[in-house]
This record gives sequence, structure tokens and C-alpha cells, in this order.
Amino acid sequence: MKAADLREKSAADLNELRASLARDVFQNRLKNFTNRLDDTSAMRKTRRDLARVLTLLRAQQPGVVTAPAAASQAKPAAPAEAKPAPAKKAKAATAKKTEAKAASGEAKSAAAPAKKKSTKKSEAKSS
Repeated sequence: MKAADLREKSAADLNELRASLARDVFQNRLKNFTNRLDDTSAMRKTRRDLARVLTLLRAQQPGVVTAPAAASQAKPAAPAEAKPAPAKKAKAATAKKTEAKAASGEAKSAAAPAKKKSTKKSEAKSS
């Protein structure tokens, strides 16, 4: 089902199609579970068609702004100078965490015994 074809339909038609596709999704899942579904790609196709219909229904709701209209009304981006400062702080914080983990890892490795004894019977006898 093409999105262009769906855009030409009315909201009532889309609601009927939505109900039909939801029923088809359920039927396909049931048939797949009972091994009666021959074409398993039908599940994916039906799910995607249902998503297309739901997207168009959501776009037709009052108060919903579509993407192209929102892009034309978007404000210009903030200056690039403001963003690097928080990034430096984040890098410094990450470096401190990494150093702390490395120090705790060294402390753990120093406290660990030199060699661990085997719990396997075959290896315990040969040692």
C-alpha cells in the first residue's frame, strides 16, 4: 500500500482500514503460531501498512504540525560557541571516572591471590 494512495482517503476510510489491518495483524500472528501461514513476510507488510495508516490518522488530527511546515518555521540554530564548553566538562568528568576505576582496579588486583586453586577434580589431582 502506497502512502500517496492513503493520503487521498478520508479519515473514516482510514479508520476502517486501520481496524481491518489490526485484525489482519492478529490473524497473521495466530496463523504463524499454528504453522498455517505460508508467507511470513505478510506479517511484516501488514504491520507496516498499519503503521502508515496510523501515522496519517495522527497527522490529520487538529493541532499536529507536519514536518515540512515545522522545518520552514524553525528558528535559526544557536551559535556554535556555547556547545563546546559543556563537552569539555563532560570529557573531564569521564576522564576522572576512568582514572578512579583504574585506581580501584589496581587496588583489587593487588589484593587478589597470585593463583586461584582449581575446583575441578581432574585438575586438583594432577597438581
